[in-house]
Amino acid sequence: MRLLIVGTLEGYITAAGKIAMKRGAKVSHTDSIEGALNALRAAAGADLVMIDVKLDIATFIDSLKAERITIPVVACGIGTDAAAAVRAIRAGAKEYLPLPPNAELIAAVLEAVAEESHSIVCSDPAMLATLRLAEQVAPSDASVMITGESGTGKELMARFIHRKSRRSNESFVAVNCAAIPENLLESELFGHEKGAFTGAVARRLGKFEEANNGTLLLDELSEMHPRLQAKLLRAIQEKEIDRIGSSQPVKINVRLIATSNRNLEAEVSAGNFREDLYFRLNVFAVAIPALRERPADIPMIAEHFLRKYAEANGLGDKRLTDDAMQMLQAHHWRGNVRELENTMHRAVLLSRGEEVGPEAIMLTSKMLAPEGGVQASIPANSPVANPFAGPGGTVPAAQPHSSGQHPSAPMSMQPTGPLPTSYGPPKGGKAGPYGMAANSGAAAAANAGTSGAGLAALIGRTVADVERDLILETLTHCLGNRTHAANILGISIRTLRNKLKQYGDEGRSVTAPGNEERATA
Repeated sequence: MRLLIVGTLEGYITAAGKIAMKRGAKVSHTDSIEGALNALRAAAGADLVMIDVKLDIATFIDSLKAERITIPVVACGIGTDAAAAVRAIRAGAKEYLPLPPNAELIAAVLEAVAEESHSIVCSDPAMLATLRLAEQVAPSDASVMITGESGTGKELMARFIHRKSRRSNESFVAVNCAAIPENLLESELFGHEKGAFTGAVARRLGKFEEANNGTLLLDELSEMHPRLQAKLLRAIQEKEIDRIGSSQPVKINVRLIATSNRNLEAEVSAGNFREDLYFRLNVFAVAIPALRERPADIPMIAEHFLRKYAEANGLGDKRLTDDAMQMLQAHHWRGNVRELENTMHRAVLLSRGEEVGPEAIMLTSKMLAPEGGVQASIPANSPVANPFAGPGGTVPAAQPHSSGQHPSAPMSMQPTGPLPTSYGPPKGGKAGPYGMAANSGAAAAANAGTSGAGLAALIGRTVADVERDLILETLTHCLGNRTHAANILGISIRTLRNKLKQYGDEGRSVTAPGNEERATA
């Protein structure tokens, strides 16, 4: 991890830097905000900024936003100045770190804010075989294409390959091609010169130069516009890039790893992805199995997240009961490891005592499950199934709905991720590429009469239409609260806002933010 320390901190800078370096961080230092901005614009970059609370943190964070530099900022100060800490947090700092530095506190901040926990927890033979394959190709400089459903851990696999490579001591830089608007992605990747476009207040080096001699991860590459695909292809072939607004090419030495949750061969056939770029990137392919295809990993991963969130919330040791574990092993896990993580986080918060039983396990709806059935996601005996029932209750228990029509689900029953765009059911019928069942569309149509009205209503609609309705309905159930809706959908708030802007531009009705969210925005 790369740490940038800004300010003098009255002599404590050396001690803080040494502690961070002992924890594995690469530390750089500058005295001023302008020096920090110049460092972040340059190829060296940083993963975390620790800044003296005496500096103008608000101006610094506003400058980061104006130049679209996304990085967590931690304020540091001598003593226990509560007012300074409050000002720093209100300005946008993630944390306030009192000095003199405490080794354990700095280590906790580095891990919590920069999220440097990238271990892969597994024991299933299918996943172990995938790891062995990735470890075998890691020492080479060959481009790697990592495929798998959403939530399987494609970025973790990319980091694993980087750690096992000869470039492990160099930078690992990740770019989410789906989260950055098309008109900004080119600048993010290739950089720009001062004045190249409105808002380009200074030269900024792109992710290719930031990752020079290291590894560059292009996450969700299939979302990239064809025009940028052509420029990316040239960068790979010629090993050089052109900054926006510059006439001088820049030589690069980068190992590329790309990920996609789509079947790129199908995207190539449909004309959505360049065939020559696909073959350039797909020198070596690593396919991560879905969680339901590696059932032996479910208990281990569940216990891992149970410990993680119990510790994070200060709730002491907890353990899963046998009945709860059986529920987890029987679930479809359409959202894979990410869905399991969210489930265990909820279970930790809902459980009473040291044991986590079935009443604390809130599983997502089966609407998107392989079988296509629909079931309630909250057990009847859950403490949140009817929170106002019993003495003093003010809200009557919900009345059961008829089986002929699937009602709109409440917030906690909505699926936690967007509708997958290319992975079909893994069960039933002959398996196709990427776990997709052959003739899955015909099979779904044939079974529509027995799968319930929920699935039948989806047949014949495009993925974009279903995704739009899911997002807008979830937002309505959250009373316009963007943050809650994004958490339920399993997407970033930035992605949600981009989607809502798109729907608004299309003339769709978008629920306005709630009063509380407007007040804190």
